[in-house]
Amino acid sequence: MPYSRTSRSLSTADVRRGAVVASAIVCFAKSGYLGTPITAVAAHAGISPAYVFKLFPNKEGLFVAALERCFDLIHDALAEGAESSTDKSPNGVLSAMGAAYAALISNRDLLILQVHAQSAASVPEINAAFRSGLQAITMFVKKHSRASDEAVQRFMAYGQLCHLITTLSLTSERAPWARMLTNGMLHP
Repeated sequence: MPYSRTSRSLSTADVRRGAVVASAIVCFAKSGYLGTPITAVAAHAGISPAYVFKLFPNKEGLFVAALERCFDLIHDALAEGAESSTDKSPNGVLSAMGAAYAALISNRDLLILQVHAQSAASVPEINAAFRSGLQAITMFVKKHSRASDEAVQRFMAYGQLCHLITTLSLTSERAPWARMLTNGMLHP
């Protein structure tokens, strides 16, 4: 993954880059890729739009950086889930990873950013970043759970169902169709 987890002294530009990416996650989650101008991200980060363009060549690059950070956070959450699992069977590890992911997406900005990335997948750079992140997560889940391909597919499909449940706040819906979709699904 492009995000570096090395422990080194960060330059002012590196610190600002991180702050801009964090602001981009919030802003893009609120207004989407098309609806978010660079000026909104700059204002949220407390810096000038010119400085944002110094750090990122264009809006696509900024959105991709936000999406990559989102996938880094997903990776970290899944890794923590896998490590903390007391049941080391494939299903036990998948369950712990799922719980860690459910906790992570309680931060709706990360969840909604992924939804917006799907809707902006016609932009080649965003499509490539989304595919790369999804590939990395899928392969990480496969390697660390040691689950079958079918179990990994089911895990990823449940993740998408979690997105729907969380995005639409279906756990509070009492209609039979919503109860059918949310049955057994717990979200913080």
